[in-house]
Amino acid sequence: MLEKILSITGRPGLFKIISQGKGILIVEELGSGKRFPAHSRDKVVSLGNISMYTESGDTPLGEILDKVYAKHEGRKIDVKALIENKGLRNEFQSIVEDYDRDRVYENDIKKLFTWYNILVDNGFTEFGDKEEKDKETPEA
Repeated sequence: MLEKILSITGRPGLFKIISQGKGILIVEELGSGKRFPAHSRDKVVSLGNISMYTESGDTPLGEILDKVYAKHEGRKIDVKALIENKGLRNEFQSIVEDYDRDRVYENDIKKLFTWYNILVDNGFTEFGDKEEKDKETPEA
């Protein structure tokens, strides 16, 4: 699911792949629905390819977003209040206890919470790879 959601360097927000051609992607901004081309010179990253550093290794972004969703019961996070109260790291630690404090920066946490809010605003409720979850669950 997150493979079709993109982050484009230099552009705020998240984008959904609509179509692709030779050296170009047509993307739609989540929220506004505005469509535009993303060229091969743009740095485009799929959220499905992002992971965060933890003490036990890298954790896929989808798993972390699922934990955030569960902790906040699908409600948005007030990122500005967390920044003002210097509570970004404390909030993130309550969700991902074993995150690598040396390699995960406050900007990374801010971006994660901002992306989470965008995804929740656009109706996303599951973030992890469904196929991976099915592999982990043994069949009866």
